[in-house]
This record gives sequence, C-alpha cells and structure tokens, in this order.
Amino acid sequence: MKHLPDMTRLLKNGASSSLIALILLCLAWEGWLAPLRPGGSMLILKTLPLLLPLFGILRGKRYTYQWASMFILLYFTEGVVRAWSDQGLSAQLALLEVVLTVIFFFCAIFYARLTRKPPA
Repeated sequence: MKHLPDMTRLLKNGASSSLIALILLCLAWEGWLAPLRPGGSMLILKTLPLLLPLFGILRGKRYTYQWASMFILLYFTEGVVRAWSDQGLSAQLALLEVVLTVIFFFCAIFYARLTRKPPA
C-alpha cells in the first residue's frame, strides 16, 4: 500500500490549495472585482470563517478535515445561489467558488477516510 502516503499528500495539497484559493477569491470578489456595492461591501467578512480551518488543514489534522468538509457546504450553497441569481463577472466568480468548494469537499472527505485508524 505504498500509494496511500502519496494519495494522502495529494489530497492534503488539493484541500490546502483549494481553501487558500477560495480565501483569495472571496477577498478579491467582494473587495474589488465584483462587490455588491462600489468600493467594496461588508460581504468581504465572509472570508473570516474560512480562516478557522486553515491551519488544521495545512497541518493535516483529520478532525479539521472532517468538520471543514461540512462547513464548506455553506460556501458551495452561496456559490450556487449567486451563480444562478447574479450576472456577469459576479456569476462567473460564483461558479469558480462552486468549483473550489467541490474540490475542497472531495479532497477533505477522502483525506479523512484514508487517514482513519484501522479497526482493532
């Protein structure tokens, strides 16, 4: 089973990269790319909760992967709703948010599955 360490590393890197990209996307989206109000909106604060799991994800903590895989579904839902209701650049950014959350979700659940302790 030599491929398992490689797979867990790949999943960890996928989850970390997609989470960091999502944080940057939310900052750029609500800060200057397509904010709800010119000059930025308070929706930029939606980035703050994404910082909660960041260090646990970067350190490979299985418990963080477990709860963050459910937590990220809030951002998936927002992305779907805004992709459907917004227009132009905002809708495209919402689709990118959906893609990043799906990548994170699958990396997180498979990482948590592969790193569980075998039954005794």
